[in-house]
Amino acid sequence: MELLDRIKQNARNYNKRIVLPEGYEERNIRAADIAIEEGLAQIILIGDPSEINAHSEKLGLTNISKATIIDPKSHAKKDHYIDMMVELRKSKGMTREEAARLIEEPLYLGVLMIKNGDADGEVSGADHSTGDVLRPAFHYVKTAPGISVVSGAFIMILQDKNFGEDGVIIFADGAVHPDPNEKELAEIAIASAHTARAICGFEPKIAMLSFSTKGSARNEMVDKVINATRIAKEMAPDLQIDGELQGDAALIEAIGRSKAPGSPIAGKANVLIFPDLNAGNIAYKLVQRLAHAEAIGPVLQGMAAPINDLSRGCSVNDIVSMIAITCNQAAGLKR
Repeated sequence: MELLDRIKQNARNYNKRIVLPEGYEERNIRAADIAIEEGLAQIILIGDPSEINAHSEKLGLTNISKATIIDPKSHAKKDHYIDMMVELRKSKGMTREEAARLIEEPLYLGVLMIKNGDADGEVSGADHSTGDVLRPAFHYVKTAPGISVVSGAFIMILQDKNFGEDGVIIFADGAVHPDPNEKELAEIAIASAHTARAICGFEPKIAMLSFSTKGSARNEMVDKVINATRIAKEMAPDLQIDGELQGDAALIEAIGRSKAPGSPIAGKANVLIFPDLNAGNIAYKLVQRLAHAEAIGPVLQGMAAPINDLSRGCSVNDIVSMIAITCNQAAGLKR
């Protein structure tokens, strides 16, 4: 079974509640219809019910009636969510008047639903910037215990099955944090391990990448990767992780044996942690285009609950896939 098919099958089994704050947007409505048809999740759409239903009818969709539609301006829990916002942000001077205004904004309502246990995850960003999506998430859902940084992983599916885990490799961070320090880099590695287990279903073998392998070069950029590897091992002693490793030493067994003899990861890596966003983003795009790899993501990592950000150029199928991925993340976090 292909990875995305397996992710969707897992989503069906988990039956999580996924909120789409951009419920007024056509791609989201179409994706919701498909997700319901395929049984991927319990879908919650935020938006004016009459507008969503009229749009659905115009598009000839048949499953939107099975979604839960929440009107951000008028719903049963509005006052409760306002009280929550005031309580959670009182140290920041949140007033009831401000909370009453913010709760009518779909992105804030979505994260409050997650915080209150009324939804398990969120998919948004088709009509908003990454900053708009993450701001309310940072304020109310926050990061996972022991993690201070959010990162973006790409699940790369290669045609050559000799690399990674039967051709699947996780690249991180390729989307969010421009220049993580050594502790943040360690946290990105740990969050990526969770992504490997929860979404891809394999045990992570993590390579901390550099332009040096085991002391072949000396530089402060290399030191960051060495220190991040040490910190990650201290934070999560159960992880299979090694660094610093060059890309070829991480992926090709013969080169790994030559450059890093005795390394448990060299030549076997299925998770690649890049030292900064420049390297991670350039690498995933090069592999996607030159190796004709499929790139799924970015999958946001490090939040206390799964909140995923779409590209504003995303397709309907992209949203459907991210709904399934978010279900897998939610189940993994619960475990």
